[in-house]
Amino acid sequence: MAAGWLNRKLADKGWIAESAGVAAWRGSPASPEAVEAMREIGVDISAHLSRGLTHEMVAGADIVLAATEGHRRELEQRFPDSAGKLFLLDGFGAGPAHDVPDPIGSSMDVYRHVRDVLVRALGDFLLYLAEHNKLN
Repeated sequence: MAAGWLNRKLADKGWIAESAGVAAWRGSPASPEAVEAMREIGVDISAHLSRGLTHEMVAGADIVLAATEGHRRELEQRFPDSAGKLFLLDGFGAGPAHDVPDPIGSSMDVYRHVRDVLVRALGDFLLYLAEHNKLN
């Protein structure tokens, strides 16, 4: 959901958001609930397929966003040379950072809530990019 929303917002800014998980099954589609929650706000993620995060992906990334502090710490351990580019997804706002829960297996209302949390947090991330002159 996060990569789909970011790619829509960053389409003309020279950025591409990619999605990968710390323990993802390769080739699984987005859940129907995730597809529907994003469709409701005009973002199509129906072609999404899961994949695991690789050394090559981290090395080629400018910024890596982790949904939870546990994931961020795991990424620091797995990719120690990339610690300076690892951030908590909900870590760019004025308030304290929070983990973004994984809604898998939850109700449609939970998916909508997580979508809304993502949109707010990623909006703060876009402001961070703009304030640091990282957008074309």
